[in-house]
Amino acid sequence: MTTTTDLSKFGFRELKMLSQLLQAMREQGLPENFDNTGVHPMLNQDSGYVFLTNEDFQVAMMNGDKLEKWHTCSYCGHEGFLEDFWHSDEDKECREQMSWAGLDIMID
Repeated sequence: MTTTTDLSKFGFRELKMLSQLLQAMREQGLPENFDNTGVHPMLNQDSGYVFLTNEDFQVAMMNGDKLEKWHTCSYCGHEGFLEDFWHSDEDKECREQMSWAGLDIMID
């Protein structure tokens, strides 16, 4: 993954996305449990995603019109917004990791 904070690498599309992120941050605040220390914008040049990150490498992205925390399961590597986390009963390790992170994930 190639990421950058260099705004000269952001195209018009990415700058518009950044503008939406900053507006959402101003109007909605940062997501719950998102540390506000060292918050800065970042662009993933491979995916085109623009997001906010912090000193703890937490990620906040737009989910529709809402600024939400982006999660990564440290066990299986699954990524997404909270609504994207579906694990079966057999995924005990994933469920434990997400519970430890303070997330109530959905179980099929």
